[in-house]
Amino acid sequence: MATSSTPSTPGEPPARQVPEHIHRRRWAILSTLMLSLLIVVLDNSILNVAMKTIATPAPTGLGATQSELEWAINAYTLVFAGLLFTSGLLGDRLGRKKVLLFGLVVFGAGSVLAAFAGTPTQLIVFRALMGLGGAFVMPATLAVLMNVFERDEQPRAIGVWAGGVGLAIAIGPIAGGLLLDHFWWGSVFLVNVPIVLIALVAMLILVPDSKDPSPGKLDPFGVVLSVVGLVLLVYGIIKGGQLADFTDPQVFGTIAGGLAVLAVFVLHQKRSDHPSIDIGYFRKPAFSAAIAAIALVFFALMGVTFFIVFYVQSVRGYTPFQSGLLLLPLAAAQLIFAPRARLAVDRFGARAVCTASMLTVAATMAGLLLMDTDTPMWVMEVLFFLQGAGMAHIMPPVTVAIMQSLPREKAGSGSALNNVFRQVGGTLGVAVLGSLLSTTYRDGIQHKLDALPGVPAGARHAAGESIEATLGLADRMGPAGRPLVTAAHDAFVHAIHVTALGSAAVSVIGALVVLAFLPGKMGPAPQSAEPQDERKAGAAR
Repeated sequence: MATSSTPSTPGEPPARQVPEHIHRRRWAILSTLMLSLLIVVLDNSILNVAMKTIATPAPTGLGATQSELEWAINAYTLVFAGLLFTSGLLGDRLGRKKVLLFGLVVFGAGSVLAAFAGTPTQLIVFRALMGLGGAFVMPATLAVLMNVFERDEQPRAIGVWAGGVGLAIAIGPIAGGLLLDHFWWGSVFLVNVPIVLIALVAMLILVPDSKDPSPGKLDPFGVVLSVVGLVLLVYGIIKGGQLADFTDPQVFGTIAGGLAVLAVFVLHQKRSDHPSIDIGYFRKPAFSAAIAAIALVFFALMGVTFFIVFYVQSVRGYTPFQSGLLLLPLAAAQLIFAPRARLAVDRFGARAVCTASMLTVAATMAGLLLMDTDTPMWVMEVLFFLQGAGMAHIMPPVTVAIMQSLPREKAGSGSALNNVFRQVGGTLGVAVLGSLLSTTYRDGIQHKLDALPGVPAGARHAAGESIEATLGLADRMGPAGRPLVTAAHDAFVHAIHVTALGSAAVSVIGALVVLAFLPGKMGPAPQSAEPQDERKAGAAR
């Protein structure tokens, strides 16, 4: 995409940077990007529904243990998070369309292999392969978007993009439930293949390539540091969530090691004459506040969707498919309001809109204190809709702030940073809030289990680890276990209340960060580093 090097004079509309033939098909290009985005985001939530089936013995499932099930999810997350930044850099250097096509092919191949995995180990390996493909897809979609829309339309396009992320998170359980009702467990992976094929064809026809016209020298040492640091950090967070103990030496040491490597990465970038990312961007209030906000809002979002699924299924008795339907208000609100968030930002400014929205999210998190074992479900639906509306007015403005803080040719790096903090924030939310939920539940149910006669100490300890384990023990006890079911439900609801307050506190912190540091209005787009007469066509060829 040849960018105009002719600056506009005061009073004239800004010079168009997107060629006319690309400008005309920009919304069709966005639709193609949304297909790619959909499968990558949907894949994690759709797998959660299939876990119980995969745990059953063959031929129905794979007979996977709890640890193997966890790694079937975490292998994807670990590879995905570890390579996000690298994939963004490669997109800027080699071409975002090429990277996107590569990612889709790898993701599709991994999906086919995962669908026909014969053992839990094979499933874990193929899930890691899918994570590799997903890491090359996610940043490239946003980077391409920034290069096919003019600056004044980018907020609206990013709103659609953000709404698609929220929709994919919510429809995953619905799609998974429908597939498992009619097909075998591998169908939750195989459903990706036709979407990948359609996206590949549409992308080859519609999407222009784009890259940084002057990427400079490669920084292999910086790339290695970023991968190692992110993998160690995310692994430590995941392990801490599994053990529900972040003080464990293995957990603390791994997280500390990851942070230390990332600190070395930052120092290396500051001293390098060809850095992978200019650390100076973090000195911009708009950039740093937006990065923090995106991490905090996903911390809250992923944490709450994690424990609400257990509440809906284990306490209220809904099926996985019904549970997915109950999450639809959260997705519907994001789909409705995210593309329109720019209207509120234009009128009131990003700081005011994002601060009010963060406080709305905090209020709806605290509103989960209203949920009990027999609370009408419409209460939760109203809270979810309001929460989705709040998030829809946070994610587009902060994503715009991140992406418009960088020159257009650095869109891949900016998108990668956006997605790294989004992924780390979400992973941390599940791990920390999941640990808080588990610890609170365990403390609340343990004395009930200790009072049960005739139950070995080992069985009592195992049953107290989760509500599913407690309900399993109650089921084996027959009629004598009914009081234990009531106690498990009450203890879990109390644990949800404590966890919801923790999530609300994180959202309040996000509101304070945004209020203090996010500018009300975005400044002009930063210019390219190279001189005007040397600027080449690097956005879409």
